[in-house]
Amino acid sequence: MSNSQATPSGPGEAAAPGAACVDERAAHELAVLYPDLAAVAPPHWREDVARLGPPVSVPAGAVLFDEGAPCRGFPLVIEGAVRVARGTPNGRALELYRVLPGEVCIVSSACLFGQIALTAHGVSLQPSRLLLLPADLVLRWCAHEPFRRFIFGQFAGRMADLITLAEAVAFQRLDQRLAGALLGRGATLHVTHQQLADELGTVREIVTRLLKRFEQAGWVELGRERVRLLDPAALRQLAGGEPGRIA
Repeated sequence: MSNSQATPSGPGEAAAPGAACVDERAAHELAVLYPDLAAVAPPHWREDVARLGPPVSVPAGAVLFDEGAPCRGFPLVIEGAVRVARGTPNGRALELYRVLPGEVCIVSSACLFGQIALTAHGVSLQPSRLLLLPADLVLRWCAHEPFRRFIFGQFAGRMADLITLAEAVAFQRLDQRLAGALLGRGATLHVTHQQLADELGTVREIVTRLLKRFEQAGWVELGRERVRLLDPAALRQLAGGEPGRIA
């Protein structure tokens, strides 16, 4: 992710009008979205954040970081969502996880701490605001034990999610994974077939074919960039690996 944040004023330079207000707002938002931050961060963390300038605003679809690129910092999502995915040799991508406000990107963390290139890419799913913490600041904060425990706790949670994903990819059929992807997101999903394919690491044509099978079975109703769930129980049964009417 390129650091397009405002450059802090140097010694003796006057801050731009309203800059202090913007910076303090960012610190306040971080305290709200990351409630543990005030407890785990070292003293004077607000001053550290204020010196970074305002958060970066990006549109939907912005590439925040690329596989193979050096890690330029530690992104904290204030608003929006970031999709982190790993490219495959056939040109597709498998979604690993999503970073929402209050969460941490473990790919960025691992590359930062291990001083290695990024192993996945991140793309904003919607207009988003992020604050990029410089590497030296994060490493200094990690010398503070409570903050270090917070980061390791985030690692543990994400690792559990990735193990579940690996099991699904290795042992579940694609129709089971698609059924699972449709659940837990409300009665109506505003999503394209391509977005679902990207999430599952497959091609749009296969997702379209499976969705049409679900529609024929009376489980979903398809519309333009919309999937309405008609029989969540049947989808849940299929996602759980139990025999379904079309499985």
